[in-house]
Amino acid sequence: MSVLRLSPLLLALALAACDDAPRFTQAEPGEALSGGKATVQRSDRNAYSLPSANLSPERRLDFAVGNSFFRNPWVIAPSTTTARDGLGPLFNTNACQNCHVRDGRGHPPEPGDSNAVSMLVRLSIPDQPYYAREIERLGVVPEPVYGTQLQDMAIPGVAPEGKVRVSYDLHTVTFKDGHAVELRRPSLQISQLGYGPLHPDTRFSARVAPPMIGLGLLEAIPEADLLANEDPDDRNRDGIRGRANRVWDDAQGKTVVGRFGWKAGQPSVNQQNVHAFAGDMGLTTSLLPKDDCTPTQTACLAAPNGDGQGGEKEVSDNILRLVTFYTRNLGVPARRDVAAPQVLAGKNLFFQAGCQACHTPQFTTAADAAEPELAGQVIRPYSDLLLHDMGPGLSDERTEFAANGQDWRTPPLWGVGLSQTVSGHSQFLHDGRARNLLEAVLWHGGEAQAARDHVLTFNAEQRAALLAFLNSL
Repeated sequence: MSVLRLSPLLLALALAACDDAPRFTQAEPGEALSGGKATVQRSDRNAYSLPSANLSPERRLDFAVGNSFFRNPWVIAPSTTTARDGLGPLFNTNACQNCHVRDGRGHPPEPGDSNAVSMLVRLSIPDQPYYAREIERLGVVPEPVYGTQLQDMAIPGVAPEGKVRVSYDLHTVTFKDGHAVELRRPSLQISQLGYGPLHPDTRFSARVAPPMIGLGLLEAIPEADLLANEDPDDRNRDGIRGRANRVWDDAQGKTVVGRFGWKAGQPSVNQQNVHAFAGDMGLTTSLLPKDDCTPTQTACLAAPNGDGQGGEKEVSDNILRLVTFYTRNLGVPARRDVAAPQVLAGKNLFFQAGCQACHTPQFTTAADAAEPELAGQVIRPYSDLLLHDMGPGLSDERTEFAANGQDWRTPPLWGVGLSQTVSGHSQFLHDGRARNLLEAVLWHGGEAQAARDHVLTFNAEQRAALLAFLNSL
């Protein structure tokens, strides 16, 4: 990142603008190591794809094998490639890496794209008491014919569920100094439905693939530390009402705190992987042993699968273990330019606006983390992993466990400044509507409305400083 020359007054103005905000005049000790000792020292296009820096050479072998199953395509069953056959019958992609390119961020389809690829569409209908069991276990009521996710690809002999297109409506937001920013609101078009019409009350939620870095470190944050930041009744009267999502744990058979996904709908890295294998690629595991076909999709139900004759599922327990090891241990890149005057000025402005109330800068991971390399690390994810009401502008009008349509989990900001370098684009938020970080900030509403309105008072130099700080993360 190139750092602009800073006006001599900007840092002083940032420090003096709010008496209550912290005042940063130098980098904090260890601030560049976002993932603690697991932090990786690369900032090129492969910065998201490296193992935790403190992973031993022996354990890097398991990382490499897990990477191969994450990166390489799965094939249709039956096949001589029995270790990775069983794709489909319905699916969105044939390899994890197709959505998380270089383990990075997905994007919505461009005009004319035949497949959404790194963006999927969640489906559901409004909650009904009759479906109490589904709501407890899935967090939603599935669309009766198409289930909880629209799959736009299928194996031969099975019809894909439909095709997804995105168009945009534009509107302009203006800063106090007159600087105008054009925002785009997406509109989904679902066509070529393979199994008849959708339920008339179907709710849709477009979701781009999130980056994969630091997942094991987020999983290792003690639950008590997450819950300590809950404030659903706004007891401290700061307008922030964060709360944890409560979701179903397939392995434990009970409701637990959610951490992963755009609405914190999954409790663990392993379960996130299991549901991605099932929904995105149609692959069975011991936790989700059946293909993702609804009762009316008879060709899907009748299609061959890759389950072993001894009952082993398409993704064996050992392969799942290796993929989970890989996804837990993707390292977080080190920050850049943490002591640069412009970055420090932007950091002060970030705190002055109150962004840290949700984007919690720092945690310490538990001593009993799932992997020893992730234990006891001081990490700086800039997220509380809690749900926050982000206002009607970002609502998908769809519940997910305890999250309503306006609720979204605070996304971690670590590594965000390398998104363009790694993923080849800078599209942000759950559906990729924001084309850069400034647009992402300006979509904040609800609990974040005051912070967003404060940012709208920033002049050009302050905006550049804020973006320099964000791009340093």
